[in-house]
Amino acid sequence: MSGDTCLTTTLCPAAGPKSKTCSFKAGSLGNKYVRLNVGGSLYYTTVQVLTRHDTMLKAMFSGRMEVLTDKEGWILIDRCGKHFGTILNYLRDDTIALPKHRQEIKELMAEAKYYLIQGLVDMCQAALQDKKDLYEPVCSIPIITSPKEEERLIESSMKPVVKLLYNRSNNKYSYTSNSDDNLLKNIELFDKLSLRFNGRVLFIKDVIGDEICCWSFYGQGRKLAEVCCTSIVYATEKKQTKVEFPEARIYEETLNVLLYETPRVPDNSLLEATSRSRSQASHSEDDEGFELRDRVRRIHVKRYSTYDDRQLGH
Repeated sequence: MSGDTCLTTTLCPAAGPKSKTCSFKAGSLGNKYVRLNVGGSLYYTTVQVLTRHDTMLKAMFSGRMEVLTDKEGWILIDRCGKHFGTILNYLRDDTIALPKHRQEIKELMAEAKYYLIQGLVDMCQAALQDKKDLYEPVCSIPIITSPKEEERLIESSMKPVVKLLYNRSNNKYSYTSNSDDNLLKNIELFDKLSLRFNGRVLFIKDVIGDEICCWSFYGQGRKLAEVCCTSIVYATEKKQTKVEFPEARIYEETLNVLLYETPRVPDNSLLEATSRSRSQASHSEDDEGFELRDRVRRIHVKRYSTYDDRQLGH
């Protein structure tokens, strides 16, 4: 061990007799090595390193402040020792390689502020600002600008697709009292689902369609279901547009499309099974050959047939 760059870190025993502390004046240490116990992490360094900059450590080890030692001579500092090695390296070289993760940079900056090392604080703040500028979103949501673009996105996607269409400008009637709230709830649910199933489902937004608020669900490039959230209310004096929020049905259809997280191999039996309502499941075998058509449920859910009799590859 030579010079002031030598550093050894170990962990103190977690159990054992409580250490005794006593007052200790450090002004007479000169450039000798000192032993530091920082929150259970042990370090060797010199007073010369600790007093190079005008910091709290300089005040502690230049005799202006009283320091405490245990019975074995380790100087006690009641702080987390995780980043103290980085603190020492900065005091030696006036520069360091900062951690890569934002959380660790924040932790280091907190320690630098405690020890009043302003240069290191400035480095951490600049790094955090750079990382903020380079921040990448958790997920990206395409916005449809044309029907052809929508068709290309859905056909090229290897994942199931959930699309939300909301276009309030299509309404030619006034809204009911809670329609705006329900429209907002649909948009918020879309954002929550896109974060929860990011990487598994492709979520896209459509602002140019004919409906005011409508969910569409696709698997293997085919439309499986549609949840239309708008209807017309015929009031006594005027017609009104009602926007609903069928949250349970939207969740159900989103979970259904997760069945299509498989390679794009046409599976007509799976497509047909997830296109039938519960009432259709109880039909007799004589009805199995009946080709499914569009069906509208009372909660404004439109089901689409996914039966495809084309030859594979056509």
